Amino acid sequence: MAGPKVTIYQVAAHAGVSAATVSRVINGAKVSAGTERKVKAAMAELNFTPSRTARRLRGRYSEVIALIIPDVENPFFTALARGVENRARTGGYSVVLCNTDDDPEREQTYMDIALAEHMAGVLIAPADGASDVAKLLAHGVPVVAVDRSLNRPDVDAVTVDNRAGGYTAAAGLFAAGFSRVACITGPRTVDTAVSRMEGWRAAGARRGVPGVPGDRLLRYADYRVEGGRAAMRDLLALHEPPDAVVVANNLMAAGALDVLRERGLEPPRFGLAVFGDLPYASFERRGVQVVDLPARNLGEAAAALLLTRIAGDDGPARTVILRDTNTRERL
Repeated sequence: MAGPKVTIYQVAAHAGVSAATVSRVINGAKVSAGTERKVKAAMAELNFTPSRTARRLRGRYSEVIALIIPDVENPFFTALARGVENRARTGGYSVVLCNTDDDPEREQTYMDIALAEHMAGVLIAPADGASDVAKLLAHGVPVVAVDRSLNRPDVDAVTVDNRAGGYTAAAGLFAAGFSRVACITGPRTVDTAVSRMEGWRAAGARRGVPGVPGDRLLRYADYRVEGGRAAMRDLLALHEPPDAVVVANNLMAAGALDVLRERGLEPPRFGLAVFGDLPYASFERRGVQVVDLPARNLGEAAAALLLTRIAGDDGPARTVILRDTNTRERL
């Protein structure tokens, strides 16, 4: 019976080098002659066989990874990118940042560029779950989805527990004494928007709130400031408007808060819970409940997973869920 499969990290430890250096040797990249001898000797001693993925990359390997995100101006994605860069640099890789504005065509263009430039791997926060990464996978380029998942069981993903966050945000508003808690979430095709909404719905259903689960207090928007404004105006125009709202990202919350200010309904008079901190220093944050999102940790964890794939790990796809989100109130 065969023993456990030797990993690239075991080879690296045995040779006294980094996993990235072992990956360079596997893929024919330039290293010193002495380092190459040490790595190959360690591979032989441990009976290590590079994966098919690593062999496919031989001869066209680079030390650059692509990070494809929907909105570089959103502080959440800025922090996520910093986490990616921190982890990538420690592994010997550089990062190319690609901004899609949630445009599937632009997203596809960046994936094509990553393939044409022989980038070592791709991290992507997809425009929607149907984003097409098939061409990258077919050419042996590792892909990891970050923050948002893809509708593919064969692609790794690193996310937070969005449903739990939505539940906690809504429950916090109910606990603060609000009775009609609405929800402004993102596009229906984005899994973070759906999961956060489902958490809100579960909390409301448990409280027996009118409009839940009938969704009279639910609005879908576009994860942008103006989308939050439009959705908040629509909710306040209801015959029985809400007295609080869970907003599924920070930019939409900025738009919703603009409208609340116009109407003289700023928190804590009107309840507001937001995923991620409000993006602009001009906002009064007192009374706003914030669901902390570990953006930098997300980036670091996703980059670490991608580096293992680049290094030759061809095991089953994994979904990593960071569960260190919590809700706090700005006093």
